[in-house]
Amino acid sequence: MPGFEIFGAEERREVEEVLETGVLFRYGFDAARKGRWKAKEFEAELAGRMGVGYSHLCSSGTAALSIALAACGIGAGDEVVIPPFTFLATVEAVILAGAVPVFSEIDETLCLDPAALESAITNRTRAVVAVHMCGSQARIDEIQAFCDRRGLVLIEDACQAVGGTMGGKPLGTFGWMGCFSFDAVKTITCGEGGAVITDDRELYLRADAYSDHGHDHRGTDRGAEGHEILGGNYRISELHAAVGLAQLRKLDRILAIQRANKKAIKSAIAACPAVSFRHVPDEAGDSATFLTFMLPNEAAARKKVAALSAAGVDGCFYWYANNWHYIRQWDHLKRLNGAARLPIHLMKDRPDYSTLQLPRSDALMSRAISMQIKLAWTEEEIERRIRSMVAVLQD
Repeated sequence: MPGFEIFGAEERREVEEVLETGVLFRYGFDAARKGRWKAKEFEAELAGRMGVGYSHLCSSGTAALSIALAACGIGAGDEVVIPPFTFLATVEAVILAGAVPVFSEIDETLCLDPAALESAITNRTRAVVAVHMCGSQARIDEIQAFCDRRGLVLIEDACQAVGGTMGGKPLGTFGWMGCFSFDAVKTITCGEGGAVITDDRELYLRADAYSDHGHDHRGTDRGAEGHEILGGNYRISELHAAVGLAQLRKLDRILAIQRANKKAIKSAIAACPAVSFRHVPDEAGDSATFLTFMLPNEAAARKKVAALSAAGVDGCFYWYANNWHYIRQWDHLKRLNGAARLPIHLMKDRPDYSTLQLPRSDALMSRAISMQIKLAWTEEEIERRIRSMVAVLQD
């Protein structure tokens, strides 16, 4: 990752076909667009790839999460269980829906621990958002079983895991809805873009309408549309969809490169005595966007990540001190500091996130280093990277 590393003639051709029509908007202008519907084409191919009945493109992965929550009826005062290790968008989507994030511990997958979910549930819990973080799977089959047993909505945040599978089943297809991101640094990119997928026609129709001001899209040239629900504007443009369409057709190639590069580096550093690895429930289905390895303690992890950087090994992330991906640094969330008054402010018994304690998650995250797997590395670059990493990690 990311997909922009292999931009080429395919993306240019798809974009040029849009520009030739002059129609950049994904709806309407039926005659002018000369039969070219890039968003619709992308949706059909994505649904086919995922083996689901329905796919809907939108403006971002964050938008996809908001759309999924709305389509599933999650809103004012509902509690939604989420992991503390995720991109902040997962939290934002829940809060802006009027719902309340409830953080539950992660396990060695660095995703939600199914065994910890029961302690996070109250009589206000409506949903669980399982995040497949850094391209690898949560224990999604166990989480699905828990949600089914408790009658909870399950939404999958697979924004970082497009192309990943669990037991051969695509990530994003275990829950009521799955969400993907196609932003500038994702495995496949539209520049900005996202998608929701589902097998439920009613959820799809709600998502489709909600993302375009409630338009039901049942007419031609937008002339006969109804408005059954309120919505917002989460639309993708034809230009963004065109880029993503070309990228989607390269997904198998991207995954093959990522998996080969990750395997080579992981095999080499496995001999370093202090190194262990994040648990991946299904290695064959790992999308391999990151290699995450663990050091014995926080001090060792901080020392080694600094040493790797000094040795020229770029793209290594120490999430425990990262401002965007782990709750420890989210001071604006702990203060519930927003530009406008947030729905959660209306709750008298809202959580005090400043006192939240997640000791198991802290213990895991403080030891973890994640290295982004690049597509453009040459064999020589991988060999140099391995030599540098082994020199840093073996002592």
